[in-house]
Amino acid sequence: MMRIFVFLLITLPWLQACTPTPDAQAIVDAAIEAHGGKGYENFQADFDFRERHYTAIRQGGLFTYTRAFTDSTGSYRDVLSNDGFTRHRNDTLQELTEERRSAFSNSVNSVIYFALLPFGLNDAAVVKTLVGEETVRDKKYDVVKVTFQQAGGGTDHEDEFLYWINQDKHTVDYLAYSYHTNGGGIRFREAINPQQVGGILWQDYINYKAADEKNTPLEQLMPLFKEGKLLELSRIEQKNIAVTQPSL
Repeated sequence: MMRIFVFLLITLPWLQACTPTPDAQAIVDAAIEAHGGKGYENFQADFDFRERHYTAIRQGGLFTYTRAFTDSTGSYRDVLSNDGFTRHRNDTLQELTEERRSAFSNSVNSVIYFALLPFGLNDAAVVKTLVGEETVRDKKYDVVKVTFQQAGGGTDHEDEFLYWINQDKHTVDYLAYSYHTNGGGIRFREAINPQQVGGILWQDYINYKAADEKNTPLEQLMPLFKEGKLLELSRIEQKNIAVTQPSL
């Protein structure tokens, strides 16, 4: 009996050490699968967000993102695709400065990027790191940090993200990020109103900010959220969502 006990003392720690633990890539892969999987590969999604109509079409590596709206100066149609960005006003192609083209392009991409999360987290420029796990409201989460390589990372390559991915459902329930445009800042988002449309899980978000965002580290946002000390800034809500299969 003593020999068996000694053997267990020696082998159990070794077995525990050899037990595979998921890495950041595996966790993100599971999240993408839970939110839509292959449904992201070939689809057309339409939705309304803040009085603008968005269309996202993806066919493998090809994409076309469109934003359409009307204001007091006319009707606009912005198109972002693999070929670049164009803006039409009243069906007339507009000449844009590089600064305005970049700003409009980033605006369209940002809305659709957040709407389709976690799709996009396997882009070539994305660097993923598992930074730990955390319990939020009695649920366990893997916490994945995302940064971007400068090459292929776009104008926002210096932004940083933290994603809290549910260990059971593999859904992205919370995220936090830092940004550097328009003076910079940090934000925290809580996913609400999950709904399945066209095989894709869509989520709205409550958008929070810190009272002192200039001096608050990104990693401090979740503790502040748990303490109820974040300030609600806005609601991120996609309305009239429709998903169809595009013509090939």
